[in-house]
Amino acid sequence: MSEAVVLGIDPGRSKVGLAVVRNDGQVLHRAVLAREQLEKEIASLFLRFRPRCVVVGGGTGFRALEPLLRNLSSDVPVQVVDEAYTSEEARRRYLRENPPKGWRKIIPSWLRTPEQPYDDYVAVILAERYWRETAQGEVSS
Repeated sequence: MSEAVVLGIDPGRSKVGLAVVRNDGQVLHRAVLAREQLEKEIASLFLRFRPRCVVVGGGTGFRALEPLLRNLSSDVPVQVVDEAYTSEEARRRYLRENPPKGWRKIIPSWLRTPEQPYDDYVAVILAERYWRETAQGEVSS
């Protein structure tokens, strides 16, 4: 398979997680931004990375975001991916990749709270699910 990228989106009520993920799993871009910034950022990411698909979580905020996605990506398909347990998985990944410093090290991982929003990690996981399903022939794009 040639190199290809997808744009993963975790739509929330007030903020949105974005990630550009290559088919080999490499994360090329991650961001968490306010919904008001989304249209401009997606347009920029389309120009920069030329994603073959937009992968969006079908949970909170998807319906409100759907018209924007359809308008921005008329020639790029929008694929809705199951969001089940992505927040929990993203939290664990965030904490693993951003270990605590100083006195926070003594707090057990299950009690730690991420120091910043991790919606971008959810977007990465959604994109990874898309690539896994595509490799298994379960998603048409």
